Amino acid sequence: MHIKRYTIVSFLFITFIGWYITTFISTQTISVNLLGIEIAPLSVSIWAMALLFVFYIASVIHMSFYSIAHTFNMRRYKKDYKTIIDCISDAYLGKENRHHVFKTSKYKLFGSLLDNTSLFPSARVNEHIDDEKIATTIHLIKSIQEGKVVDLKKQGLSIDNPLRVQNERNKYENNLQAAEDFLSNPVKFNKELLDEIYIDFVKTSSLKMIEKYKVFMSKSALFTIVSRISTDESKLEINDETLIRLFNTIKLDTSDYIKMSGLISLGMIPEQRMKLFEILSDSNDEAMDAYLYTLYDLEMIAPADAILEISQGDEYLNFKAYRALKENNQNFSINLFVTDRIC
Repeated sequence: MHIKRYTIVSFLFITFIGWYITTFISTQTISVNLLGIEIAPLSVSIWAMALLFVFYIASVIHMSFYSIAHTFNMRRYKKDYKTIIDCISDAYLGKENRHHVFKTSKYKLFGSLLDNTSLFPSARVNEHIDDEKIATTIHLIKSIQEGKVVDLKKQGLSIDNPLRVQNERNKYENNLQAAEDFLSNPVKFNKELLDEIYIDFVKTSSLKMIEKYKVFMSKSALFTIVSRISTDESKLEINDETLIRLFNTIKLDTSDYIKMSGLISLGMIPEQRMKLFEILSDSNDEAMDAYLYTLYDLEMIAPADAILEISQGDEYLNFKAYRALKENNQNFSINLFVTDRIC
């Protein structure tokens, strides 16, 4: 009950009691000695009204105390409600190391679970939900999923956050930001995204630009570069020295070198191709299989056989099998004898 209404009703009730006692019970007066102080005689109705007034004051103090306590408690719940909205929004955005502070025990449990849960809105969630922050978050997520570019500065997402990465990818794919803008500022962007952009970048870039950003070199990027040697479109002219330098930027295994040899087989003259893998095999044992593959692919039987002759008995068994068949006039493609090849 509101204090104002309670006060009006209380005073009406006190007045009624005073009137009722005076009219129907007694009109006599009573003198009271309170702590040695003689109080002037007052009628019974006045004493009754005084006692009721004291009770009224006590009840108002009691109700005011609990009303204030309830108000503070409701404020804590309202603050926790806003915090739980932040908690849901941050979970939708995929923020890491989430930790929200709650004042009430019920919200504290719920919030703790949310802070340690991966949460993402389904397609059925309507962005016109009755909360501005959640609605804004859902709108941002759906826009990014649709390939649009949105402003995520206010959200404070890390460079490795999936939504931020996809948003940056949308910028690149929509030609809103050039590849060099990404590659020249690596600390601002996710490494996997930069690797993706570099792979796309090397498809048409000059050799000078490729080398400028070779720190982003990967096997996929290197395969793309090498494949340009054998294509008429965006053909790349590159000498052995530069190619070896690019090969040395990353760790390649035996199958990688064989793939490289197959990729450049149509765009590089046989002598250059053979010389390239000879140099590579001299400094890297992983490239020897590719060198043998190259020699046999180019029908350079003598130098290949010479290498096999000085090899250990358990080495290069696939090439030795190929040589044995060839010596018995059994002609097969060398590609059948390597596990990883470019056909």
